Amino acid sequence: MRLLVVEDDEILLDGLKVGLQMCGFTVDAVVSVVDADAAIKADRFDAVILDLMLPDGTGLDVLARMRRSGDRTPVLLLTAKDEVADRIAGLDLGADDYLGKPFDLDEVAARLRAIVRRGHGRATGLLEWKDVSLDPARMSASRAGTAISLSRREFVILQALMETPGIILSRSNLEEKLYGWQEEIESNTVEVHVHKLRSKLGANFIETVRGAGYRLRAAQ
Repeated sequence: MRLLVVEDDEILLDGLKVGLQMCGFTVDAVVSVVDADAAIKADRFDAVILDLMLPDGTGLDVLARMRRSGDRTPVLLLTAKDEVADRIAGLDLGADDYLGKPFDLDEVAARLRAIVRRGHGRATGLLEWKDVSLDPARMSASRAGTAISLSRREFVILQALMETPGIILSRSNLEEKLYGWQEEIESNTVEVHVHKLRSKLGANFIETVRGAGYRLRAAQ
């Protein structure tokens, strides 16, 4: 899951980035309204964490522009304020959830998983396809009830495919999930990790669609 964090407190921002990366998220970050608007227009994110008070405006401004443009990316608002009016304003503008500072990092991760899950129309966090189960909350996977060891990037690719069964994801789609802005994209990373996933899940679990990308192979 790729996230955009919009937060001007450097200490809090660093803590969010490190903690959420440890939870399996790919995290990009900006500190202003102007940079947030530019990032949202230029890239695709699975969710946005949006601070309410920013040096050049408010997170509500960013949120309002997102929703007016038709951008339905899930948004979690963060704020030091604890007034009901602020929470109501954010939710009425289209925020999916709201947390006041200080907050627990595990709760942030859980709320992110929940709003993304709802965006995909799923009632449960567990992902299942054939005999493979994936639990994003615990970053665990199993096949026919037996635990499977996956690297972080293998997990990210498998999660992306299992969240969109039957949909073809291009190599660039998967690279967007794997890499943040500051990371160098290795030329054959996706192919290497798909090969490793097939060795663990079965050669026919992931289908290559020539010239298009990858998808989960439908049951025969």
